Amino acid sequence: SPSLGRRRREAAAAEEEEIDETPQEKKLRLAKQYLEELRQYGESRPAAGEGVLLGYCHACPAHIPLSLQVQLPDPASIRVLRGHQLPVTCLVISPDDRFIFSASKDGTIIKCKWEVESGKRLCVVPGGKKGTEEQNMGHASHILCMAISSDGKYLATGDRNKLIMIWDAATCKRLHIFTGHHDAVSGLSFRKGTHQLYSASHDRSVKVWDVAENAYVETLFGHQDVITGLDSLSRECCVTAGGRDGTVRLWKIPEESQLVFYGHQGSIDCIQLINEEHMVSGADDGSVALWGLTKKKPLALARQAHGMQDSQGLQEPYWISAVAPLRNSDLVATGSHSASVKLWKCSEGFRKLEPLWDIPLVGFVNSLKFSSAGDFLVAGVGQEHRLGRWWRIKKAKNSVCIIPLRQRAAAPSLEAPNGS
Repeated sequence: SPSLGRRRREAAAAEEEEIDETPQEKKLRLAKQYLEELRQYGESRPAAGEGVLLGYCHACPAHIPLSLQVQLPDPASIRVLRGHQLPVTCLVISPDDRFIFSASKDGTIIKCKWEVESGKRLCVVPGGKKGTEEQNMGHASHILCMAISSDGKYLATGDRNKLIMIWDAATCKRLHIFTGHHDAVSGLSFRKGTHQLYSASHDRSVKVWDVAENAYVETLFGHQDVITGLDSLSRECCVTAGGRDGTVRLWKIPEESQLVFYGHQGSIDCIQLINEEHMVSGADDGSVALWGLTKKKPLALARQAHGMQDSQGLQEPYWISAVAPLRNSDLVATGSHSASVKLWKCSEGFRKLEPLWDIPLVGFVNSLKFSSAGDFLVAGVGQEHRLGRWWRIKKAKNSVCIIPLRQRAAAPSLEAPNGS
């Protein structure tokens, strides 16, 4: 029929147009299509009070005001898990929020087997002497970073001895050792929804690995000082903190290009992505910076975020040693050695950092992670900073601390539609 012929011609023209479009034009077309789907999805959602939590927007997962729902925890409700002999340097939480993986300067790794509900230690992998990593299951030097894949299958750990170890998270069995970095491995992150692993090192490079294939992919260079932290989400890119080169960098892996951000005055020691468009970082000048990935300067900068300390008669800011966002929300936690963990609210469209509460916690807070549901915060605490021994807080306990965050209402899953 004439109408059928017309539809076939239109379909053929559309296919030809799609074939001719450039990658940038295709991205733009798909983005417009996605936004239109979100608009239609938003119009079909029930109003507040009809089964949807007020303030939660499925169509805009980057702007969930979870800070309105979290209440200040009772210090007596904080659970302290003891097991590491030396300072805890890093930790992650399993995607189902059931287990905590932690590691420390003592070379042991307690993997997958701190059970959150009971607090039981379920698995310990002992370390060994330097050079015996092939014979022993564990690391032989300080573990500085770790990451878990979004499906909970793989756990990756990096140490001062330039090694990355890949583990089966369920069985605690070591699967593979990646070599290639020329200095301490200081940052690890799995790309969300994949088994692609990014690593950062004091050798100033970022490397890309395919864990499922036990394969090295490529190396990226750009930082002028040791890289101290790394993070990634779903996009094929990652962000890094460049220590004393004073820069935060966004690495676009397919294009092999990078964007450089300036804002801190001291060594940038930690960085985390809040969502696909914003990130937070901390430095030893005491500042916490909130960034948008399209601006080269911070959107907000909180100076002396944890206050000042007396150091040999001089007033110096407390170093920011850890930052953690509750993904796709407006809630951020920061850690130092100021005897407290601070919670912050990202307000005014991520253009302002407002302090909410101080949670008492003695020691160097070397790592922070929110549970995916936002109902608890985990802190890795030690008597020393994870990267050195500048101070030692004797009364601190080398431990993993579980901080419950009572909520006024049950928060729904923070995943965006289709896992984006």
